Amino acid sequence: MGDVAMTVPVLRAFVRQHQGVKITVVSRPFFQPFFDEIPNVSFFAVDLNGRHKGTMGLFKLYADLKKLNIDAIADLHNVLRSIVLRNLFALGGKKVAYTDKGRAEKKALTRAENKIFEPVKSMVERHVETFKNLGFYIDLMNPVFPDKAKLPDEILKIFGEKNNLHWIGIAPFAQYESKVYPLDLMQKVIDELANNTTHKILLFGGGKKETELLHTLAADKNNVIVVAGKVKFLQELQLISNLDVMLSMDSGNAHIAAMLGVKVVTLWGATHPYAGFKPFNQPYENCLTADRTKYPLLPTSVYGNKTVQGYEDVMRTISVDDVVAKINSNLA
Repeated sequence: MGDVAMTVPVLRAFVRQHQGVKITVVSRPFFQPFFDEIPNVSFFAVDLNGRHKGTMGLFKLYADLKKLNIDAIADLHNVLRSIVLRNLFALGGKKVAYTDKGRAEKKALTRAENKIFEPVKSMVERHVETFKNLGFYIDLMNPVFPDKAKLPDEILKIFGEKNNLHWIGIAPFAQYESKVYPLDLMQKVIDELANNTTHKILLFGGGKKETELLHTLAADKNNVIVVAGKVKFLQELQLISNLDVMLSMDSGNAHIAAMLGVKVVTLWGATHPYAGFKPFNQPYENCLTADRTKYPLLPTSVYGNKTVQGYEDVMRTISVDDVVAKINSNLA
């Protein structure tokens, strides 16, 4: 999800700076709402469970896309499926470019020995380079974000009018445990923020287990509301666009909030914003990282899927007071 969200600011800038060019985004149907409001961008939903499933499905996808009279291919994913697809277009005489994910630089950042602890090029910058290789220059210096979404009545009935309240989003989960702030500490963060009656806290997550944990974190507080299970994905995006700040792990929610122009505070455990996944247009000061003095091997993973013995509690070095202070400073 985060990978797709990081393409959105690039495409927004592209269509403003190259208004005579039409873009077709090819992805899973779930992600279509990310692109609905971008002019000159259409969406082609890939049917990975039906027509476009498997190897033969890839050839059918190529045949379907050929009908769109595409002039060039920008492969922003660079995985096996997209590599095959772009090569088919290249054999057909189309110009293609792909995003170099910088795997060697990221490996140098996360390895235990001879670690090179310095920022690698962000994924957003890498996508810009991909379009440059197709002959399209993109300037991201002054990004333009969409207006805050108008919330429909059915949403307002659940969450109420914003009025003069600060809306704080919290997404406390991530794909891997090494990227999740301990729930006992997150409970203290929520309790502290909820003590301020000008705050309304919206908790984001998905799935039965996460939803149950979110209700525990809400702990019957009037100004803490669980979003999970109450709205559809598009409505969730509308809610996020109205937040004043989002607190997130290194996860897709951080990138979704960033693509909508919302301030984002992120917490980093085994991973690190230097690996190129810092949310778009957010300062490094908003990225709270675990203590490398105590845990010098950090970061130990690019995506959080690798664990190192003795590094299970690295996130406990990010204090509750620091998290609350950072959120409040972004609300000031």
